[in-house]
Amino acid sequence: MFDSLTTRLGDVFDRLTKRGALSPEDVGTALREVRVALLEADVALPVVKDFVTAVRDKAIGQSVLKSVTPGQMVVKIVHDHLVEMLGTVAEPIDFNATPPVAILMIGLQGSGKTTTTAKIARRLKLKERKKVLMASLDVARPAAQEQLAILGRQVEVDTLPIVAGQKPVEIARRALAEGRTGGYDVVMLDTAGRLAIDETLMQEVAEIRDATSPHESLLVADAMTGQDAVNVAKTFNERVGLSGIVLTRIDGDARGGSALSMRAITGKPIKLIGTGEKLDALEDFHPDRIAGRILGMGDVVSLVERAAETVDREEAEKLAEKFHKGQGFDFDDLLKQLRQVRKMGGMTGVLGMLPGIGKVKKQLADAKIDDGMIKRQEAIILSMTKAERRNWKLLNARRKIRIASGSGTTVPEVNRLLKQFQDMSRMMKQVQSLNKRGVLQRALPGLLGRR
Repeated sequence: MFDSLTTRLGDVFDRLTKRGALSPEDVGTALREVRVALLEADVALPVVKDFVTAVRDKAIGQSVLKSVTPGQMVVKIVHDHLVEMLGTVAEPIDFNATPPVAILMIGLQGSGKTTTTAKIARRLKLKERKKVLMASLDVARPAAQEQLAILGRQVEVDTLPIVAGQKPVEIARRALAEGRTGGYDVVMLDTAGRLAIDETLMQEVAEIRDATSPHESLLVADAMTGQDAVNVAKTFNERVGLSGIVLTRIDGDARGGSALSMRAITGKPIKLIGTGEKLDALEDFHPDRIAGRILGMGDVVSLVERAAETVDREEAEKLAEKFHKGQGFDFDDLLKQLRQVRKMGGMTGVLGMLPGIGKVKKQLADAKIDDGMIKRQEAIILSMTKAERRNWKLLNARRKIRIASGSGTTVPEVNRLLKQFQDMSRMMKQVQSLNKRGVLQRALPGLLGRR
């Protein structure tokens, strides 16, 4: 997400920060480029106008033009206004109501509403320790209710039993009744969608809203639809009333304009973002962190949180104990590390959260450092025998040819993985031999590639 915008803004700000002093003309030229970049990213025109005007008013002030680092001050002003545009602070789902808390899921057909319902339910169960009941009110789309039931089994969350012939409002009332008698904390109501906004859809959703008085009404919108998603959000907010927005398919939208426009136009917070198809691919929306990603500052906090959620603590402890006992690092250990990276969102997801990564994106692409590389490396390791995984010194020319053939790769790729493995083994040995006083002094040169 935001790839094109990050690249364009990065180029603009690189030129600004390299200058020793800025004139009002320099700022004006930069902001014209920022304006074009935002429009190309599919940000709504009124939002772009307000944004550029607000930044210009502050950026041409004497405090900026006469500061020690005027270029960096302009970047900070842009960052602060991006945060303001996106909502200033994170606004998670609110449960401050008498249980069962009703959450109404609304949106167009194909926006990912049913899958998102299951994702949120899974998240509430695992993170918030909530007892959740999901109910499908979609009687129009074939097998929609069965789809939610299947997802419920996958995420181990209860779903309301299907009763043929019931209408959406009747199902909603039955769900709330079951929520009360069953001691549920949250009842999620997955409504029907349409291919486009129509009066029938609006009337149905409004009737469900009136019958259930939901504490949260969340619009699920597909980020890939750009300005259409913004228009949908505006219409639903005016006709039904929204408490928040969940943006899906963020990982497939390189522009990101819908995210930048929605808060400004609807006044409603983006609460969650869907970052992939897997049922755990859901993140809280933090305006300051997203602004950091847009400006190439990275999002290390989210990266650490993701690692804490996905790292297998037991495996990590086993690996630490192995090193403590002086046992060597082998290819089975490397295989576990590669799979851990994939669980964290792959190379694309991890690298996208590192500061300054946008400036070397082309070099990374040329070096083919991507999720496909991890899959190829896994295939190489899986094509080795158990003995070869334990002892890399067995890998002679003949064995490398066999491994390359078995993994669908090439001998040079096998050699590159072997070199990577040897570098990691060497680093592990250095870390293992350090005492607590000498960690930084002795480890950093090795980590930085200095021998």
